[in-house]
Amino acid sequence: MDETPVYQQYLEEKAKFPQALLLFRLGDFYELFGEDAQVASRVLELTLTSREIGKGRRIPMCGVPYHAVDHYLARLVDEGYAVAICEQMEDPRHAKGLVKRQVTRVVTPGTRLDPASLDERRPNFLVAVATAASSPSRVWVEPLGLACVDISTGDFFGTEVSSAAALQTELLRLEPAEILVDPALAADPFWETIGRLLARVRFTTGEVRSFLPEPAAERLREQFGTLSLAPFGLEGKRALISAAGAVLEYVQETQQSSLTHLRSFRSYSLADQLLIDPVSQRNLEIFRSLRDGSRKGTLWEVLDRTVTPMGARLLRSWLENPLVQVEPIRQRLGAVRFLVQKTLVRNEIREILNQIRDLERLTARVACGAANARDLLALGRSLTPLPLLRRALAGALEEAGQAGTGSGGNAPPQLLVELLSSFDTVEDVANRILRALSDEPPVQLKEGGLIREGVDLELDRLRQSSREAQEWIAALEGRERERTGIKSLKVGFNKVFGYYIEVTRPNLGQVPSDYIRKQTLAGGERFITPELKEKEELVLGAQERMAEREYELFLALRQEVAEQAPRLLAAARVVATVDVLASLAQVAVTRQYVEPEVDGGDEIRIEGGRHPVVETVIPGGRFVPNDTLLNNRERQIVILTGPNMAGKSTYLRQVALIVLLAQIGSFVPAKSARIGLVDRIFTRVGASDNLASGESTFMVEMNEVSYILRHATPKSLVILDEVGRGTSTFDGVSLAWAVTEYLHEEPQCRAKTLFATHYHELTQLASFLPRVVNMSVAVEKTAGGIVFLRRIQPGGADESYGIEVARLAGLPEAVLRRASEILAELEGSSPGRVRSGPPPAGASSRPAGVSPASAGISPSPGELGRPGVLAAAGVAAAPAGTSSGRVPAPRTAGAAIRAYQLQLFTPPPHPALVELARLDVNALTPIAALNVLARLKELLTAEPPAGLEAVLREGATNHHLGEQERA
Repeated sequence: MDETPVYQQYLEEKAKFPQALLLFRLGDFYELFGEDAQVASRVLELTLTSREIGKGRRIPMCGVPYHAVDHYLARLVDEGYAVAICEQMEDPRHAKGLVKRQVTRVVTPGTRLDPASLDERRPNFLVAVATAASSPSRVWVEPLGLACVDISTGDFFGTEVSSAAALQTELLRLEPAEILVDPALAADPFWETIGRLLARVRFTTGEVRSFLPEPAAERLREQFGTLSLAPFGLEGKRALISAAGAVLEYVQETQQSSLTHLRSFRSYSLADQLLIDPVSQRNLEIFRSLRDGSRKGTLWEVLDRTVTPMGARLLRSWLENPLVQVEPIRQRLGAVRFLVQKTLVRNEIREILNQIRDLERLTARVACGAANARDLLALGRSLTPLPLLRRALAGALEEAGQAGTGSGGNAPPQLLVELLSSFDTVEDVANRILRALSDEPPVQLKEGGLIREGVDLELDRLRQSSREAQEWIAALEGRERERTGIKSLKVGFNKVFGYYIEVTRPNLGQVPSDYIRKQTLAGGERFITPELKEKEELVLGAQERMAEREYELFLALRQEVAEQAPRLLAAARVVATVDVLASLAQVAVTRQYVEPEVDGGDEIRIEGGRHPVVETVIPGGRFVPNDTLLNNRERQIVILTGPNMAGKSTYLRQVALIVLLAQIGSFVPAKSARIGLVDRIFTRVGASDNLASGESTFMVEMNEVSYILRHATPKSLVILDEVGRGTSTFDGVSLAWAVTEYLHEEPQCRAKTLFATHYHELTQLASFLPRVVNMSVAVEKTAGGIVFLRRIQPGGADESYGIEVARLAGLPEAVLRRASEILAELEGSSPGRVRSGPPPAGASSRPAGVSPASAGISPSPGELGRPGVLAAAGVAAAPAGTSSGRVPAPRTAGAAIRAYQLQLFTPPPHPALVELARLDVNALTPIAALNVLARLKELLTAEPPAGLEAVLREGATNHHLGEQERA
């Protein structure tokens, strides 16, 4: 071969990891070659050079210093690259021939461990997705397995989903840094959609063998040290086993370690948690602000008073996975109540927690062999407060138990009792670490200074020999000055020349004959003596052997601690849970939250509810609280009307957030609250174009509404804000009306709903649908404009106050005056315009068959075929026995209904047209037909209503304008 030995070695390692950039250690640098170098030079802004690889051939090259590699590594991984680290496996000074090198780990977005590159308050998930098929020619077969691991914390869990839509929802909820895809699924266009929605995710296609269920199951059993996977909820779940086994193998290959912190797996079901789809999560601003995507101004920020990183991550997990079982929620609430009442205990616990660093991620670094001495020391020091925490909890619970049994008081909260009983403070591990490591170990592991004296006899002997030699050298300067008479003589040391005796030029004549010249300087010369050389070899040899011995002892200690990873992580989870409970209690006290009652009923009753985020930015407690009552019996749907800026959206969101808080086991911002548990929270709030998918604002809105109507159940909570405003007024009102009807009438979709709208026509629904009620936001109109009272009151709003709101926004006065004139003309010429109040004369009061037509709104073409719609519009029903079950819509009836539409510039229809619309000509006898004709003639010869001529004359023009508007 023509390549140099080093480059041949590089190619061998590169071939093992072709998809990764290879950082190849050469002395004090990590070098990259070829295409890897070109990528790295562009991403890291490094100078691209070249290196000879044999017979005059050169290849692009760049490099980074070994001591700064973590910084450059993080930048490459941030850009989505996988990076393989190839280390020198032996000291080049002692190597016989080519230095041995080997890839020790591969870092990808989903397998990173460096604390500096991770957000300590968020998980870093690697997800694997597998199909249920089991043969080598596997294809997309449902259910699909989804396994998720965070190797930086040891969290390992998964589920099976029944469809691509459910898979997409889970992936968007988890927001993984990397997705390992079953090759049977890799070609599906589904991943293009996920790539657009998760812009920074890395996709890695796995090996077929990694996803086969049987080898995957064996891999998991070996990792967990069990004969069965049943204890982990994996029995019979082939797709989930495939995904979990594949992701485990991927992590093992990238970390090149035993992964002792991955000793368990948690299988979960979507039915066991309150589901909040990604759109609703975004609309409620649970984790990210709609304004700038940051954490500021979110529910998570308000609730997060945790003092440990693992507590912050667990709080986020609780918010992502609210509970749907009453008893676990009540247990959390009981623990929070206890800590609310016990102020001194809460403060003591938080002070102790403040001394604890990130136990989970420190343990993970140890388990993966990535921890240095400072990491291990930080772990040991963070374990030290655990006995104090346990004593504080035990003392408080013991006191509560005595009070509860002795005086009939409340028993200690069950959740805290269970946490205490499982709390292993791992004092033996802490003592082992702290007794072995020095107080201030260096970052580098091979430079010595890691291990305390008294830990190892051999190390102590080497240290004693080195000290004695150093003491001899330290005394040498005084002896030689006295022997030679050279007062300026100095004994020094540097890494290149070792120990030396330095004599200035004027004193060179006094140098003894046993001095051996070593180096000439401008101002003098440096010498060495045979005895100094001997001591130098003793000192340097001892230091080298000491460093080697310390490194051996450190590796042994790290492995010893790694074997205790399951115990350490169990303790970390107890600490995190206590931290979250204390955080929720602290928020409850400082924000004056109350404990909600939770049950399995269907009622949501909130007295004096407040928005948990908005109230924090309104000074002086000026936030206006409001009540809420929803149930599935008589208050299933609330139609909320009122002007813009009045607080409708805030109110809608606050109800959803209060329910969410109750179901994670938190106190809530209210005077009182009783929450019947919900299974899902849906929101349709605002919208924007999704240009990347070719979807308009209205299309996005309709997709969201469609998703809600397809997935909501009677146990769900639905928040709708301004449905239908992205299209024409007629279409928007019709859609909003029909959506409300559907939520009310469909048995499988009768969700508790809050519907804010500017379509005042919808308030008529309360007259026809028994479980619909009207509410509005109170506004006070004054001489100077309007005052938003922010109070939710019964009944629909009397008007929209759009012009007044525009005045507040600062529109020119001329525009406002003209708008007022146009509004007056529209209202004066459209008496059929509907506001709140009784239904129009002649409308049916029966719940069945209600339609917008009865409120002065035209039915859609599809609705014309529904008997209820036609009856409400005044059109007679079809004769019994119509085979199709649909009512024929005669041309005259359709024309009459179109004339009856609510239109801005069209006067009310002529009575004759209304009469015609009511006719069923097929049911008329000859005599009855003559009577009808006489009646129509009488109506037509009477004085026509104002504007009838305009209607007849301009009907075609208005129809054309309406078509333009719909287009």
